[in-house]
Amino acid sequence: MKFTKKEIFTISNAISLLRLLLVIPLWFLLEDYQSQTIRYYLFVLLLFIASTDILDGYLARKLNQVTEVGKIIDPLADKTAMAVIVIKLYLLGNISDFYFFSIILRDLFIFIGGIYVTRKIGKVLPSNRLGKITVLNIGIVILFIVIGLSKDSFIFQIFYYSSVVLIFSSLLAYLIRAKEFLAKKRSHESI
Repeated sequence: MKFTKKEIFTISNAISLLRLLLVIPLWFLLEDYQSQTIRYYLFVLLLFIASTDILDGYLARKLNQVTEVGKIIDPLADKTAMAVIVIKLYLLGNISDFYFFSIILRDLFIFIGGIYVTRKIGKVLPSNRLGKITVLNIGIVILFIVIGLSKDSFIFQIFYYSSVVLIFSSLLAYLIRAKEFLAKKRSHESI
């Protein structure tokens, strides 16, 4: 797959790249997130990262800059940011083994599956709504952990368990969608 400069150098891709670079200060801030001051910085940084995710998608559509490069950079930035946060919180003992491996394995399967499907059909599958809702839900759980909300609180429990259901539902939906795209590609080739 070849990309032109016009496809690579877009405002929305630059915003996605910024989000990717923000994982560096995020990693170091998470090192001392028990400090109340650091929690405020983390909260602001996490909200900024989330807003760049919304902004890059909006601008890509608004400016007609939806590109195959963007379909790669955007989820890569999302998955990298999520992985950095989840890995760091896991290493600090603030995320259970089950939750950690559910998130990481889901993203790993989707990433590897995405590469496979892209190679087979010649284009990148765009993100879907269920995947975005899943990441939003996980993000809210992460924010709750970072700001120190009790894991026994009702609101934490609601988002935690709904994110677990969404993790497995979105993975299943992705597998079904990938299978449909591959079947469509095979049917076009046989015509």
